[in-house]
Amino acid sequence: MFTGIVEEIGEVVEVREDADVVRFTVRGRTVTSDAHHGDSIAVNGVCLTVIDPDGSTDGTFSVELVPETLKRSSLSAVVAGTRVNLERAVPVNGRLGGHIVQGHVDGVATLLSRTPGERTDELRFSLAPDLARYVVEKGSITVDGVSLTVAGVTADTFTVALIPTTLSHTTLGIRQPGDTVNLEVDVVAKYVERLTAGYGRAPSAHEEAGAR
Repeated sequence: MFTGIVEEIGEVVEVREDADVVRFTVRGRTVTSDAHHGDSIAVNGVCLTVIDPDGSTDGTFSVELVPETLKRSSLSAVVAGTRVNLERAVPVNGRLGGHIVQGHVDGVATLLSRTPGERTDELRFSLAPDLARYVVEKGSITVDGVSLTVAGVTADTFTVALIPTTLSHTTLGIRQPGDTVNLEVDVVAKYVERLTAGYGRAPSAHEEAGAR
């Protein structure tokens, strides 16, 4: 599990294809300081597993992406030199600085516009219909691995306001209109929807018969 508090901006230094698997080698001095084989690191909000047998020995780590990950996320467009947001999995005794983030991307969005202020920026993103119902004003959303508060929402867009720290410490500071980003909606909203799905509907004839 993650919290959406990016630890550093890393760089993808190599992309290799092997049949239907894509392997990334990523440089990140902070997240590799204690990286071991099998550890989870979020890359632009996607939970990936360190595959280096001895962990990191040179400030880089390697991960493998399967077709499902490539289909669901924007990582399919990553090339060598791409800068990415990195976060290690939160320890059990760690602080939940952002919100509960699984690293399981729900879909991608496009940056539609950015409105700069004196020290802040407001970013407006597209919002797919199947995700819109999980996004509420002042709720939480993860954009490229960054935990953000929704400043406004319409039927097909949402906006976020970025503080100076977010602009300087994540790749959202350099994103331009037309760029795609990974989205993860609040998992609590999805569970609530699932658990309450049966309430409020009319009982079937079979259910009514069983109640007699």
